[in-house]
Amino acid sequence: MGNHRSSTAWVLLLVCLSGCPTVDLGDTPSGIGLCNPPGGAEYFQAVIWPQFVQNSKKACTMQTGCHAEGGAGILKFKTMPLDQGFNYRQTQVYLNCGTPEQSELLTAPLSGTDPHGGGDIFGAGDPAVQVFLDWFM
Repeated sequence: MGNHRSSTAWVLLLVCLSGCPTVDLGDTPSGIGLCNPPGGAEYFQAVIWPQFVQNSKKACTMQTGCHAEGGAGILKFKTMPLDQGFNYRQTQVYLNCGTPEQSELLTAPLSGTDPHGGGDIFGAGDPAVQVFLDWFM
């Protein structure tokens, strides 16, 4: 009698499960857990790239720079040809949406904060710092 109940329960379970459709949720979206400032990719392309990233006096993203594809830096940008979508995704790893002023993309090149193999790029009063912070407004 005990076997009849357990086999009936299994059959009932199988019937219920076989009627459940599977749902395709699609591909996992890229960028989960990455910071996406309110200005987004558009602000990155129009303002951050020319005024913050390429504003460097040291040619950090030029073909021979540390942050070019073949360079020594950890953060790499695609510049030949320029790929702004890729470059934006690269920067997202170095952003802190909760506390933008603690974003490594800002603190590494900023004098007196994180050590940066390329040396200090910006001083505290440099207009590029405000350009960066405006990305989060």
